[in-house]
Amino acid sequence: MLVQSIVLGLIGVFCILDSRLLGRLNFERPLITCTLVGLALGDLKTGLAVGASMELISMGLVNIGGAVPPDMNMAAIITSAFAIMTSATIETALAIAMPIAVLGQFIGVIGRTVLGTLTHVADRAIEQGNFKKAYSMHIVWGTIIYALLYFVPIFLAIYIGTDAVEAIVNLIPAWLTAGLNLATKFLTAYGLALLLSVMLTRDLTIYFFLGFFMVVYLGLDITAIAIFACILALILNSVKFKKGAATADGPAPADDYDPLEDDDL
Repeated sequence: MLVQSIVLGLIGVFCILDSRLLGRLNFERPLITCTLVGLALGDLKTGLAVGASMELISMGLVNIGGAVPPDMNMAAIITSAFAIMTSATIETALAIAMPIAVLGQFIGVIGRTVLGTLTHVADRAIEQGNFKKAYSMHIVWGTIIYALLYFVPIFLAIYIGTDAVEAIVNLIPAWLTAGLNLATKFLTAYGLALLLSVMLTRDLTIYFFLGFFMVVYLGLDITAIAIFACILALILNSVKFKKGAATADGPAPADDYDPLEDDDL
């Protein structure tokens, strides 16, 4: 349990540093995070299943500026680990996702407050010409604080809290478990609704209904719909750019055009 807790804590550190130090590689997305947890714990199937559900829930959450949304990254790690390391179903594990995400949000607010203080220290160091200290505040201490804010909660949740959470889950009556399972399905639909509210426009509505009717009336699965959508996107993208090029530069000359045969010359 100790080794597993340390490994999962390090996965959390790696994922949180993705967009802050390592560049934007999307390792902090719940689907990728849960996949890494599944690989570490030897149950890739459960990790992917939890990650897919968590990804759908978090699709509409956008981190803009200084806003701190619920931390779905931390929730994904702990939730997938709980689903793999206990006998709980995926639906039951997902029921604890949002409380953990809100806790991660609170921890994130504290972390940004501390980082704001370090920013002022770095500003004063720059005014004094001490660029090495400013660099240290930004790269070294900022990285350490982010790492601790993730490693400590995840380590404690896995090392201490797994057995306690499993015992609490076993005490939950069947009717409440059924309600939690239903609530997780609503959370998934809510995540999709948030995403659609951001990206769905009048021009894109037709594609939404096209996919819906292909699933309902043709019986195609998600993989087939995704492949069809990629092919359609490539076709429309090609047509759009060819049309734009023709509009900007005028009609493209024919391949057999000979300027010596131009009557206007």
